[in-house]
Amino acid sequence: MLNRLDSGSINPAEVSALAASGKNDWSRPQALAIPKEGYFQLEQGKYGPVFPRTPACHGFTIIARIKPGREQVIREYGRTLEKALEADPSVLAPLKLHYLRWVLFDIGKDTYFMYQGIFDTEFDKYTDDAVALFTKSGISTTFENLEGFPEDWRTNVPAFIQFVREHQCPSFLEYGEYPYVTADEIKKALKLKKAFSEMLDQMQ
Repeated sequence: MLNRLDSGSINPAEVSALAASGKNDWSRPQALAIPKEGYFQLEQGKYGPVFPRTPACHGFTIIARIKPGREQVIREYGRTLEKALEADPSVLAPLKLHYLRWVLFDIGKDTYFMYQGIFDTEFDKYTDDAVALFTKSGISTTFENLEGFPEDWRTNVPAFIQFVREHQCPSFLEYGEYPYVTADEIKKALKLKKAFSEMLDQMQ
């Protein structure tokens, strides 16, 4: 696929169309180069431009400066989330996540927070679902420790999403070893593998 993209025989928009139509091949790793804007063609969604599904599904990278003195609070929140998942492994299920990665790093005298998430839902729906999840569960968001984050985020979803969009840094290349496969499909495949393994064990 990389060679075909480089040679011009297939373009990124075509790759995106194939993904949308479900005609992609999960067994062939794929990469997709994305324009600086984060999309190939401007399509307005609920809160702004719709970002395409890529071989890595959907996702975003948020980079924002943290409020002074909040580094330890953010690190403690990571442990809070860890314990919440130990108590209820399905607590984040509505977000259809594959992975989350949080990073703290310094630029000069300031500390920044980077939130990277890969998920199966569209960009704005993920944020909508996150607000609903936090509100229902009573769990706060670590974004409260970031400069400029709206204090009324629980009742002001558009402000929450505006913050996310203003601090989103679109990627320019996304790669999938098993492209366009959802988290649910991966879990089903692993359950099937386990069932076959148990069946074979019984036959021995």
